[in-house]
Amino acid sequence: MKERFFLYDDTEDTKTRFVSFVGDNTRFDLAIVKTDRHFGKHLVLDIQGNRFAIIGEDDLKEEGYLEYAFQLNEEDAEELRSFLLELL
Repeated sequence: MKERFFLYDDTEDTKTRFVSFVGDNTRFDLAIVKTDRHFGKHLVLDIQGNRFAIIGEDDLKEEGYLEYAFQLNEEDAEELRSFLLELL
């Protein structure tokens, strides 16, 4: 059996928030993981859409980031951005 070469193999305590809300056009079912692993950013998982991104305040200010990461139209991305800005 071939030996694996790990770049890292860490175990860390995290805090996860599960939240679901309905915007004007779509429903968001999210798991938001807070960890020290990603320089203070959150791991945001879209459970229904099967997408995720590592997001900090700087990412929320980047034009088109949420649209690309979660395959959202501009209006839905703005609703998600507004929620995440409150959270972060």
